[in-house]
Amino acid sequence: MEHLTENCLSLILSFTSPKDTCRPSGVSTELRAAGDSDELWNKFLPPDINQILRRSISTLTYTTKKQLYFSLCDSAILLDDGNVSFWLDKGSGKKCLMVAARQLAIVPWWWQWLYDSNSRFSEEVAVLDKGRCVDIRGKMKIGIFVNEREEVPDDEASIVYPDPRTSAHNIEQRNGEFSRWRKDEWMEIKIAEFETGARDDDDEVETRFMSTDTNVLKAGLIVQGFEFRPKQPMAVV
Repeated sequence: MEHLTENCLSLILSFTSPKDTCRPSGVSTELRAAGDSDELWNKFLPPDINQILRRSISTLTYTTKKQLYFSLCDSAILLDDGNVSFWLDKGSGKKCLMVAARQLAIVPWWWQWLYDSNSRFSEEVAVLDKGRCVDIRGKMKIGIFVNEREEVPDDEASIVYPDPRTSAHNIEQRNGEFSRWRKDEWMEIKIAEFETGARDDDDEVETRFMSTDTNVLKAGLIVQGFEFRPKQPMAVV
């Protein structure tokens, strides 16, 4: 180990994952220095991170690229006038985004725009007010998800709405998928999966959440936005 330079160790660690890189840091001072280097964490950050940060509505303060990485994992930033929330998946470094409800195509007649202190988008959410039709669509360009380290990444989209303990909408199953409670006290349900590797960067992926039963009057659904994020690998049993 002592015969390898810090740059060489950083290069070796760059072929692992951010999670794996943090594990050997206590083994030796050489590995710790290599594991903290900006050169290494530049490889884990998205290649277009500087362009993304320029779209942020606030200034992110950091001294090292490792600090920037974990800051983006632990706390989302708002882009594009506050209409898109961006963060990184801590284990893989892949991009995650949520599109604000205001940017979604929502049939307007049965919806109201209200303020909710738990929303990350200027505390604004869409609230369904006694309608028989629910039809919400969201779009995102494929290019934002593709990193140079990825070949055919898989992604998924979810709709995010409140914790059922404070909402009339309880745990429901949709196309075999169950809604789940998130750490931020909102609920989500997966509505689509898509592959990005076979598409051009300018292509758009559109996902849709709708109700086909118009005989039932619906009310009380609160929507914060559509979330797009990398698909999590299946656990090995």
